Amino acid sequence: MSDSPIKEPQPSYVKLAMRNMVRKGGTSLKHFALTAVGLLTALIGLAYLTR
Repeated sequence: MSDSPIKEPQPSYVKLAMRNMVRKGGTSLKHFALTAVGLLTALIGLAYLTR
């Protein structure tokens, strides 16, 4: 009988990120919103400049 624990596969980065998001809650949502707004602003700015 061996004493080695059963090796579980390492959780994927997506699972870790999701778990982290759930744990941090509001901060993640705030960062996501800021990123989305920044990206939209950049795209609209580029569209305006290149019309």
